[in-house]
Amino acid sequence: MTPVELSRTVLHAVRRAVDAGELAVAVLPERVVVAPPGPGGCGDYATNVALQLARPAGQPAPAVAELLRTRLLRTDGISDVVVTGPGFLNISLDGDADGRLVRDILRAGLQYGHSDTLAGEAPELHAAHDVRAVILMDAVARVLRSQGARPRLTCAGPVEAAWMTHLGIPGDITVDTGTDAPLRPVPAPADPTPLGRDAARWALLHPAPHDRPHLGPGHEDEHLAQRETNPLFRVRYAHARTRALLRNAADLGFTPEPGPLTSGEDTQGLLPTLADHPRVLAATAAHRAPDRLARHLVAVADALAPLLPSVLPLGDEKPSAAHRARLALAEAAGTVLAGGLTLLGIDAPEHL
Repeated sequence: MTPVELSRTVLHAVRRAVDAGELAVAVLPERVVVAPPGPGGCGDYATNVALQLARPAGQPAPAVAELLRTRLLRTDGISDVVVTGPGFLNISLDGDADGRLVRDILRAGLQYGHSDTLAGEAPELHAAHDVRAVILMDAVARVLRSQGARPRLTCAGPVEAAWMTHLGIPGDITVDTGTDAPLRPVPAPADPTPLGRDAARWALLHPAPHDRPHLGPGHEDEHLAQRETNPLFRVRYAHARTRALLRNAADLGFTPEPGPLTSGEDTQGLLPTLADHPRVLAATAAHRAPDRLARHLVAVADALAPLLPSVLPLGDEKPSAAHRARLALAEAAGTVLAGGLTLLGIDAPEHL
């Protein structure tokens, strides 16, 4: 069960409780957010939906949580539900949750985290006539499309040829000088095109829209340097390492195979970060904030780094089921990195 499927399962439980008269709620939430449990939580995922429903239902949040817990325990694929804190639902999935997450990612490929949540919506995006605003609008539109929306893009002035040629801006953006510009980030302090498409887009998208991007004299090395202090390099290097591991494993005669993973520091942070990817995409779309996705990709890359040395057999060691499962996890992380970079309009090279 993917996070998106679990979200729908919890929402279905809420609707059934309302239909049965157990919850008197006039307006149901459109979706339920599930995420890895925070401090004090347990299980595979947690949700605060009971706290959201408590006031409109006129019941204490723990009572709402217990009501939903009873229904969720009857659902296939859920092994346990625990109520913690003021009313959080902590959900444990049946069997090999880690292997199931990896299989879900590999099955979806670059579309992992995509959904039809916004299907039928056609939001209008309008950018100021500024290179950063147009780059931001393009990235927001890509993420909105990943959630099923079909946005309409307009700009306060014509898109310059250099932006299309060097920065990958689409040429079909409509000029509309009579519309306010809700997408108006802090302008780029210098021309980003000398950095090239990938570094320029990252330099403009990684900072939050209200933050000033580091561009201009003295900052070129910050975005082009092939070292760990450059977050884009860390993300692309992590992806390239996963591709290299797959090639090296093929030379050793084994392939990735999702399965149970031995708990350890090298997988602890990576699994919940990968599971959080669908929520990050939804939040990026909702808040029109590609910086959320960029920061998430850095978190995935950093969480992946401890796993990489333990993927391949060492010395005379023979490939085992554990090696195959770790290789599959590394491939899944690389898939998330490639999919996220693609949504930002940035290339994910196999060799770096």
